[in-house]
This record gives sequence, structure tokens and C-alpha cells, in this order.
Amino acid sequence: MDRLRTLEVFVAVAEAESFAGGARAVGMSAPSATRGINELEDRLGARLFTRTTRVVRLTDVGHAYLEEVRGILTDLGAADDAVSGAVSKPKGLLRLTSPVEFGRIYVTPIVAEYLDLHPDVSASVLMVDRIVNLAEEGLDVGVRIGPLTASGLMSVRVGQVRRIVCGAPSYFEKHGLPQVPEDLSQHKIIGAASVTPSNEWRFGKTQSKAVKVYPRLSTSSIAAATALARRGWGLTRVLSYQVGPYLESGELITVLEEFEPEHLPIHLVHYEGRRVSVKVRAFLDLARDRLRQSPVLR
Repeated sequence: MDRLRTLEVFVAVAEAESFAGGARAVGMSAPSATRGINELEDRLGARLFTRTTRVVRLTDVGHAYLEEVRGILTDLGAADDAVSGAVSKPKGLLRLTSPVEFGRIYVTPIVAEYLDLHPDVSASVLMVDRIVNLAEEGLDVGVRIGPLTASGLMSVRVGQVRRIVCGAPSYFEKHGLPQVPEDLSQHKIIGAASVTPSNEWRFGKTQSKAVKVYPRLSTSSIAAATALARRGWGLTRVLSYQVGPYLESGELITVLEEFEPEHLPIHLVHYEGRRVSVKVRAFLDLARDRLRQSPVLR
């Protein structure tokens, strides 16, 4: 098996966590894939996978090698595109990740527009409220809300959001407006765990002021917390983009604005730093423009 083919098999097996599944993905038999990986490990003098009767997983060395190999294969594919003329026409599978609500409200409509513009591309969107390692998951682009950590990823800032406390006008008519964060102890609180996982809410630009709250109801669903707040049942704390339409319509209003923490930046990040493929570049350009146009994200 030639070296390039071996690297393709290695990536396929790593993604499938199975020799049989990886072999199917590249159109070869499981024994051939196994031999190719064994030869690769012998040549490197390192074990890339741990093998059990049920699953095949990467070792720490294997994870590091996978990241490098994906970069090599991406660069090679981009070089082929440039020579063949495909550089001007996006094609293939675009894989993205984003937070759940942001993906529902913003990312999937942009992806649908992108696919209409580029019929030779298909897309897969992983929506989870956690930081996903793009290299480990085989993803092209991610949405990050909050300060970026050192990762080697390229980034494009596309907006910002606020952490807000909000409720319905009918609630405030009955219970009054909190004037300072400490007043929240006198109000009915709906906890949205994905935004504020603890019952200690922090306020101020540097989040130096900590206030203990006691939610009457806690939920992992932003939609559920927002729905209750819109009904006038209580106050909740969410990210501003999650309730943008309700703020614009007046169904919800914000309080304690002068005590809000520093705004959270929104970035598009991508792993292909050395040479971005045409499908990724086309999506980044479209998503950057669409997200920066949104008044809710300014």
C-alpha cells in the first residue's frame, strides 16, 4: 500500500473507530486496512491505536498524528484543486459545529443559503453546547461564543452578545423592576443551566460582583426558560441573541443593564491554517457577511 493511501486509511479508521468501518469508507477490505495500519505503526515505531474486541481508539500519539495527517491531506487536496481548476468551484462535504440555539437561529439558515449557491457541496452541522475539537471530530468550521483560548485555529470575529436578565412586562407590572443585582433575591428566577450553570450570577464588566440566586425552576432548555419568561412567570438570564426577536417585539425587556458583564465575542474558527480549501473559504465569506449584518449580534 502506498504511503498516501495508508494515511487515508489511517484517518478513515480513526474516524470510524473501527477497522471494518474505516475500510468500507475507503473501499477496501478490513484485512487490507489492518495490514496497512500495522505497517504504518511499524514504520513509525509507535502505536497509533489501542485495540479491543469492541472498539478501536487512538492513543495520545495517534491523536497528535491524526491532526498532522489531516493537515497534510487538506493541503494536498487544495493543491490538486488549484491545478485542476476546482479552486473556483466549492465541492465536497462541509462539516461544521456550533452551540445549539445559535445553530438553530443563525447557522442552519446560512448553511441552507450556502448550499443553494453551491450545488456540489453537502453539509453536516453538529450542534452542541460544548467546545468541540475540530481536528478530533473531523470538522471544518466551528462557532465559538466567548474568549478564545490558544489552539492554533484561525479565527474571524463576526459579532458579540450580552449576558442579560430579562422578563415580560406583565411580570414587572406585578413585581416591580430590580434596581441592583441583590434585588434578584426578591424575584422568581428561572434558571437556564446552559447559560449560567451555577446559582451564583456574576455582574460587572469584570464579573467581580457575585450574587446568589435561588431558582424556583431550573432547566437545561433555553427555549423552555424563555417561554416561561415570556408568559410572565419569572425572570431568566440568557444570551441576548437567544431572545433577540422577543426583545425587538417588546415581549421581553432587559433589566440591570448597567451591571452586565463584558460582552462575549463570537468567532468563526477553522483548522486549515496553511491553505484554506475553497469550500471553507466560500462558507466563511458568506457567514461572516450574514452574521455581521445582524443587529442582534452587534
